[in-house]
Amino acid sequence: MMAFFVVQRGSSQLTPLLALALLGLLRCAAVSCSAAAAATTLLHRESYAGKSEFRTVNRKPLGSCVDPSPYLAIDVGAAGPIPDEAFLQVTVSGVQRPDPSDWVAMITPSNSSVAGCPLSEVNYVETGDLANLPLLCHYPVKAQYLTSDPGYLGCKNAGCGKRDASGACTARTCAATLTFHVVNFRTDVEFVLFSGGFKAPCLLKRSGARRFANPASPLYGHLSSTDSKATSMRLTWVSGDGNPQRVQYGDGKSSTSEVATFTQDDMCSISVLPSPAKDFGWHDPGYIHSAVMTGLQPSQSYTYRYGSDSVGWSDTVKFRTAPAAGSDELSFVIYGDMGKAPLDPSVEHYIQPGSVSVAKAVAKEIQTGNVDSIFHIGDISYATGFLVEWDFFLHLITPLASQVPYMTAIGNHERDYASSASVYVTPDSGGECGVAYESYFPMPAVSKDKPWYSIEQGTVHFIVMSTEHEWSEKSEQYNWMDEDLSSVDRSRTPWVIFIGHRPMYSSHGGILPNVDSNFVASVEPLLLNYQVDLVFFGHVHNYERTCAVYQGNCKGMPTTDKSGIDVYDNSNYTAPVHVIVGAGGFSLDSFPNKGEAWSLSRVSEFGYGKVHATRTDMLVQFVNSSSMEVRDQFRIVKGAPANKSLSLIIQ
Repeated sequence: MMAFFVVQRGSSQLTPLLALALLGLLRCAAVSCSAAAAATTLLHRESYAGKSEFRTVNRKPLGSCVDPSPYLAIDVGAAGPIPDEAFLQVTVSGVQRPDPSDWVAMITPSNSSVAGCPLSEVNYVETGDLANLPLLCHYPVKAQYLTSDPGYLGCKNAGCGKRDASGACTARTCAATLTFHVVNFRTDVEFVLFSGGFKAPCLLKRSGARRFANPASPLYGHLSSTDSKATSMRLTWVSGDGNPQRVQYGDGKSSTSEVATFTQDDMCSISVLPSPAKDFGWHDPGYIHSAVMTGLQPSQSYTYRYGSDSVGWSDTVKFRTAPAAGSDELSFVIYGDMGKAPLDPSVEHYIQPGSVSVAKAVAKEIQTGNVDSIFHIGDISYATGFLVEWDFFLHLITPLASQVPYMTAIGNHERDYASSASVYVTPDSGGECGVAYESYFPMPAVSKDKPWYSIEQGTVHFIVMSTEHEWSEKSEQYNWMDEDLSSVDRSRTPWVIFIGHRPMYSSHGGILPNVDSNFVASVEPLLLNYQVDLVFFGHVHNYERTCAVYQGNCKGMPTTDKSGIDVYDNSNYTAPVHVIVGAGGFSLDSFPNKGEAWSLSRVSEFGYGKVHATRTDMLVQFVNSSSMEVRDQFRIVKGAPANKSLSLIIQ
C-alpha cells in the first residue's frame, strides 16, 4: 500500500489536496515546488510513515565540519575481502569530542559521491521529501549513529591520539564500534563518518573501499512452479557473472541457466523528474539466472545446487515439489506487503518492521514439512527504486523460497509510475515499473508486463491477477480472467482461490482510499458468476475476514462448530469469502472501533495466512508471526464436487 498520491481511472473529480499535489508534480519543472510542498505535507506523513528519518539524508545541504579531530580513523573489521554475508565491526576512533549527532553511512559503490549534488529539489519531490538539496549523489544503503555503542558519549573506549616525548598522552580520544550487516551485492563498500546528524550533516572521514571476496557468487536461489503438473520447477538466482551457469539436481541431472539483467535505461522516469531508480537510487543488479529442473515427480523431495566451476557453487539445498493438480490435499502459506528490515541497529530507506518475524515464522512452518508452497501477493521488497534493497530482500527470503515454490503477485510498489500505463497514477515503484519484479520473480505469466497467471496445486485452482494493470470489462486481463475461470474443472480442483493485491473490502480508512469502486464493479461479478470460494488480497497492512459477501451485502454467514470455528457451507454457494493478509511486514494499519456488517474478524498484528485444503474441507488460519498463535480461523466446506465447471447466472 502507501501511495504518495493517487488518481483513480474513471474518477471525475479529485479532492483539492490531491489535485494540488498532482498539479505541483506536473509544474515543478518550471516553478518552485513550494506549493506542492504545502499540498503534499499531509500525504507525505501518511505515505511514508514506514520510512526512517534517514530517508531524507541525501536531500540536505552538506556543511563543513568545524575543527575536526586530526586523529580520526575508521577500521572495518578483520582485514581481507568480505564474505557473501557478514556482520562487520566498524570502529570509529580518534574522536576528541563525542557528539550524539555523529553517524556512519554505508555507501556502495565506494566511488559514489558524498558531496552535495547541484540538483533541484524537484528531482526528489516524488519521494515525499521537499528539502532544498541532496546530501549525496548516490543514496547510502544504511546508517547508524555512533550512540549505538552505549559507551561512546561517556568515552568508555578511551584512546590516545598523541603522546609527548615522555610517552604521556596529550590528546585523549574516544571510540565507538558499530555492527553492520552486509550481504554480497557485488559492488565494493565504504563507510563514511559524518557529524551534524541527518538534518545538518558534515563529512568527517572515509574508510576506503572494502570488496567482496567473490562478486560473482551465485546467491539467493528461489523456486517457482512452472505449471500445474508439478513435474518441473524453476530456480532463479543472482550472480555477478554474466555467463550461463547450471543447476545440478536429483540424481545427476543438470540444467543450464538463461541469463538476464536490466539497466538504468530500463527504469521508468519522466524527462523533467528523474525517478529514484534512474537517478540516486540506482544500483547494478548483476545478472539474474533462471533454469528449469525437469523430470521431477509431484510432492517429492530433491536436492540441488547452482553455480559453475568458475564462480563457485551454492550450498546443497533440499526442496519439495508441489502436489499435482487433482491430488487430494494442499497446504500453503500466503501473505502480502512484506519487504525487509535491517538485521543490525541501522536505519535504511524503507523499513518493514514485521518482515523478519514473518520470515522466521514461515521458515519454522516449512521445517514441519506441512507447507507445499508460498504465495506473496504484492508489495514484495519495497525497494521502490533503491535497487540494492532487492538483494537484502532476496537474502531474507532465501531460507523459505529455496525450499518450496515461492509464487508472487505484483503490487503497486513494484509497478506503478507516471506514463507506465498503470491503472493508478502514483510513483509507488520509484521508477522500477515492474522490471525488477519480473526479472527476479519469473512467474508462469501470460507474457512480459502481463503478470497474471493461473496455476493448480492439489485441490486448488489459483487465479492470480494484477490490480495495477487494466482490469476493466473487455480489457485483455478481464477477458483472460473470464476465460480462465470458465475453464475450471471442479472435479479436479474443487476449490477456486482468487488472488490480487488491492482489496475489494477493507474496514481500514485513511487519506487515500484502499478500495476502488470501479475495480469492484468490474471484477466482483466474475467471482460470483464462477463461484469463487475464497479471495485473498493485501495492500492494507492487517488481517480482515468477511462474511460470504457480494456488493457490500452478506449473502451467507458462517455457523460455529463444536470447536468454536466459523464454518461456511459452500454446498449451497452464496458468495466468496474475502480475506486481507497484508500483515507480512509493513507497519500495521489500525481498524475503526466498529466495523462494517460484512467484516467478521479483524486483527492488526504481523502474521500470515495458512491454508490446508482437502477435497471437501478448507481450513484457513491467520497466524501471529511472533507467537505463532492462531489469531483467527475458519473453514469452508462443500459436498461431493460437481462435474466440470460451475457458473451462476446473475439475475
